Amino acid sequence: MDKILLAHGDGGLLTHQLIEDIFIQEFGSDILGEMGDAADIECGKRIAFATDSFVVNPIFFPGGDIGKLACAGTINDLSVYGSRPCFLSVSFILEEGMPIEDLRKVVRSLGETARSAGVKIAAGDTKVVEKGKGDKIYINTTGVGEMLKNFSQANKIKAGDAIIVSGNIGDHGAAIISRRAGIDFKSTIKSDCTPLNHIIVPLWETFDGIKLMRDPTRGGVATTLKEIALKASKDFLIHEELLPFDPQVKSAAEVLGLDPLYLANEGKFIAVVDRKIAEEVVDFIRRFPEGKNAAVIGEVLEGRGDVKLKTLLGGTKSLDMLAGEQLPRIC
Repeated sequence: MDKILLAHGDGGLLTHQLIEDIFIQEFGSDILGEMGDAADIECGKRIAFATDSFVVNPIFFPGGDIGKLACAGTINDLSVYGSRPCFLSVSFILEEGMPIEDLRKVVRSLGETARSAGVKIAAGDTKVVEKGKGDKIYINTTGVGEMLKNFSQANKIKAGDAIIVSGNIGDHGAAIISRRAGIDFKSTIKSDCTPLNHIIVPLWETFDGIKLMRDPTRGGVATTLKEIALKASKDFLIHEELLPFDPQVKSAAEVLGLDPLYLANEGKFIAVVDRKIAEEVVDFIRRFPEGKNAAVIGEVLEGRGDVKLKTLLGGTKSLDMLAGEQLPRIC
């Protein structure tokens, strides 16, 4: 393959090949090689550092917009890594002809989201490209957080640990594709994009038995579980009957021929925890409106990185990274 495809940006197998074959090879360092949601670096004190770019289409969608998404996405990356988010920088690439009022709405939304999360916008940059050379607006957010005592470590994961998801799966992906396709499902499907540091930071501070957290964005829950399993060199067994879905999201995915396990989430996280504290952790997450449907969905087994789904019919099937182009430009 000698050209970039849209599927290189979907967070699945081609994305991982691109990162490993080009970026890691050319930029390679011990820090970058960890391929986490953020990097734990020394700069006088230990801080977490994360960056992300957002090219979602459309820029306004049920439940949010590109500004809210960009802010929440980087805050969540810092949080699941095991840090308290503190500062963001924001860079805009604007296309000539974009309505000023649309830009104002996006910027206002981003600012309101940052303030609600207790995070300050510390720096930024703006560039404008000729009409037809962009798509209204692209945003990059870079964040800095204070590392906590507990933080994500795949090597802590052991057989017998429990796997938790913080709420309904696939909401963001379903909202984007329904808006993009102009399909009215006569439902209340909307994106779940929101900052989660008010849940995640207290979790790290309260429980010692949390091994790792990740936010299942591009590639969805299935791809993220596969990434974690490979990193931990353990197998995961997921129970279909325990997976939390909004019935409308699941129905919409079936109509569109999509698997909700591979749809993006922008306001959920996966946690691998000691089995002994699993129910306590779920109860803690359910105290928050964003976590009311949190659930234990599976367990860790000895193995080499396989993820198996125990189906409602009693069989099992393998879950791998998303391969191909299910839904490009989702975030």
